[in-house]
Amino acid sequence: MEYWTLDLGKVLSLVKDPALAPSGRVKLAWAQENMPVLARISRRFAATKLFKGHRVGMCLHLEAKTAVLSELFLKAGAEVAITGSNPLSTQDDVAAALSETGVHVYAWRGVTDSEHKANLDRVLGLKPDILIDDGAELSIAAHLKGKRFVETIIGACEETTTGVTRLRAMEKDERLNFPVIAVNDALTKFLFDSRYGTGQSALEGVMRATNLLLAGKSVVVAGFGWVGRGVALRAKGMGSRVIVTEVDPVRALEALMEGFDVMPMLEAAKIGDLFITATGNTGVITAAHMGLMKDKAILCNVGHYDVEVRVKDLERIAVARKKVRPEVTEYRLRSGKRLYLLSDGRLVNLAAADGHPAEVMDMSFAGQALSAEYLLREGSKLESKVIRVPQELDLQIAHSRLKEFGKRIDSLTKVQQKYARSWHP
Repeated sequence: MEYWTLDLGKVLSLVKDPALAPSGRVKLAWAQENMPVLARISRRFAATKLFKGHRVGMCLHLEAKTAVLSELFLKAGAEVAITGSNPLSTQDDVAAALSETGVHVYAWRGVTDSEHKANLDRVLGLKPDILIDDGAELSIAAHLKGKRFVETIIGACEETTTGVTRLRAMEKDERLNFPVIAVNDALTKFLFDSRYGTGQSALEGVMRATNLLLAGKSVVVAGFGWVGRGVALRAKGMGSRVIVTEVDPVRALEALMEGFDVMPMLEAAKIGDLFITATGNTGVITAAHMGLMKDKAILCNVGHYDVEVRVKDLERIAVARKKVRPEVTEYRLRSGKRLYLLSDGRLVNLAAADGHPAEVMDMSFAGQALSAEYLLREGSKLESKVIRVPQELDLQIAHSRLKEFGKRIDSLTKVQQKYARSWHP
């Protein structure tokens, strides 16, 4: 990699190729056009230079919608540095375009683990006082630098279930040293981003990667959280027969009553044509399952990390492997059966497609922006805990998005408000 030095006389960014910027600018413009709620917030922040004097460090999937959020903080007066949160989710043309704006960009597709850690350090080298995180990597890296380093951090905003889980574990162990807003737990995030966003983008990734038909196939969805629900619903809508695997009896019962078949993975392994993991946990599909699968079964993941499909098992039991399409690797087993792994077991919706639709990320990133504003206003009063997004922010985002759809809703009358607060009829 080479540093790209701009005219302002200092090293600003580390990207794959600045010549890719024109393509990235086109993607960025399209995303901006379709994120009106965030645009409204951006105009308000920019008018007051709300973040002037502050430094924002970001670790997110670096694609067009993320670039729009990065520019929001830049226009609001902050100094901003960003890196990618997944080796295959960075779009190099978008990274190049974003680096032209004045954001410090340290990201390229295909980073190694050591390069990723170095990029996290580069972002933290800005000494940010607000963190915008996806998977808690930036927050954890900041803590590893010691208490003196994190004392200057006002707080963080976390985007994912995986990240919130890790941060709650830190809180439980009394290792969390600044407040974190669990943006992932906002209703306007998980009900829409996790369900509709991932549901659509996951299947889009599968179809782009394989160019195969979903109708008529047996699709196994591992996990029936909000992501799994969205994937299962969309797969059903595409004409697939959907099987859900779960460890939670309540969620399994929900899946059954939604019309999906439910069974253990060892049974589903014999039936499935396409397997999509969405649990956030490790070892969901292992050699024990792979050995039972049909010839030409397809495996992919939409969980945050590449641990759900145990790729090391696949490497171990295969006698040969080859790339058959840019995002498809064929593994041939001793039996002669072929298994196809998409995007190296990483997030197929970002590695093989463009991630969530802009309209969905408009709400999620509105939550990030408003939560960061909340940290600026209230951060000094907050405990070092994982905190839910205030309800009024959730409602504000939902109202704004409804307005963009051209829809209005009713309001409670004073009589109804009083009745709702009363303990008697």
